[in-house]
Amino acid sequence: MNQADSNALSNDIYADAIARLDTAQEHAHIDPEALEKLKHPKAILTVSIPVRMDDGSLRVFKGFRVRHDDTRGPTKGGIRFHTGVSLPEVQALAFWMACKCAVVNIPFGGAKGGVIVNPKDLSRMELERLSRGFIEQVADFIGPERDIPAPDVYTNPMIMGWMMDEYSKIRRERTPDVITGKPIPLGGSLGRDDATGRGAYYCVKELEKLKSWNPSDIRVAVQGFGNAGQHVARLLQADRYKIVAISDSRGGIFRDGGIDIPRAIERKRERRTVSEVYSASSVCDCPECGCIECRCATEDQSTGELITNEQLLELDIDILIPAALENQITAENADRIRAKFMVEVANGPTTSDADENLWSRGALVVPDILANAGGVTVSYFEWAQNRAGFYWTEDEVHERLERIMSRAFAEVYQLTTEQSIPMRTAAYAIALNRIGDAIRSLGTSSYFSESKTSVLEA
Repeated sequence: MNQADSNALSNDIYADAIARLDTAQEHAHIDPEALEKLKHPKAILTVSIPVRMDDGSLRVFKGFRVRHDDTRGPTKGGIRFHTGVSLPEVQALAFWMACKCAVVNIPFGGAKGGVIVNPKDLSRMELERLSRGFIEQVADFIGPERDIPAPDVYTNPMIMGWMMDEYSKIRRERTPDVITGKPIPLGGSLGRDDATGRGAYYCVKELEKLKSWNPSDIRVAVQGFGNAGQHVARLLQADRYKIVAISDSRGGIFRDGGIDIPRAIERKRERRTVSEVYSASSVCDCPECGCIECRCATEDQSTGELITNEQLLELDIDILIPAALENQITAENADRIRAKFMVEVANGPTTSDADENLWSRGALVVPDILANAGGVTVSYFEWAQNRAGFYWTEDEVHERLERIMSRAFAEVYQLTTEQSIPMRTAAYAIALNRIGDAIRSLGTSSYFSESKTSVLEA
């Protein structure tokens, strides 16, 4: 993709995200005024972050924080460090987060942040300065009861710890509840590290109940072998699902007999050359995935095949799990997607025109605002634990997460079957109902135009 195409895609992503509301509102009871309000972000902040580099030079990085809607509670959303960060992308992510929190019915609104940077080009100290510098610039925009950041693409618990510490210094008080996804010793929650992948795993288990699958018969491919992709692959394989393909930003591996996921995770992590903050290795650094030497072999000891991310999407499999970045399944390649089920761990991996194609061909897509809501749900748990000063066991976190994800899946699937609509449309309709009810509770034109003489008579 050339730069012009990349820019156009970035500019379209927010418009494409908002356009889904028009389809969903036909199946919701949202007031027109509430719908119009939801189409506009509450607040946008653009910042410049000066960072003194290790060689003594000064670089200035551009960053964003968007708070989309806080009607149902303080806004919540991650911070990503990536060269592809743009304001339209951050706006779309904040909007999706608002809908996601409403779908799983936790008391948050949606927000998102990002910095335009390749963090792998930075030293550890430069990365810390950038992380603290971002918080210094947005400190008046966030807060435990206003906007609570979390990790996202190329940010992690250590970076969240730096950010929480910087905010605490600015406020001159310890504020663990301002950031979630922190290290456990700094107030992080047990169960947060695998929450996004685990939430998606619970969605697959709900599909399993509905379809009466034998897990060992189900072939799965995971595009994006970062934190979330690794955990959903690990959990599914432990449950006898056959993971036949995985990929990351540098390429992927296909192995018809199945890939040893724990070993693949180990190989990816042990080949790091930067630091414990980032791994410079790739799943395709082990191209012979299945060879005896690297112990990736299962019973047939066959070797793996290097494939591209694009090839992974088009494999003949049962479940496709896009866990990378946005806009991976588009009108251009939707016809070539052969999986009958898709569980979206990434945010916005499927464009609206691709959605129509997949639905018309009978593919069932568990949308991102449901499938990847495990992360924000356990972030909510972390925030609640920080504020209470009382912490739960990992089993308690898992049990609470499974209960919320199973309930949300059931609500979305019920609306899907009742109205014969895609799960994405059903999920957005449920989100619209919940956000719309909150907005309407503050009064809309239908209320204020009534001929009542007193609020007490309403």
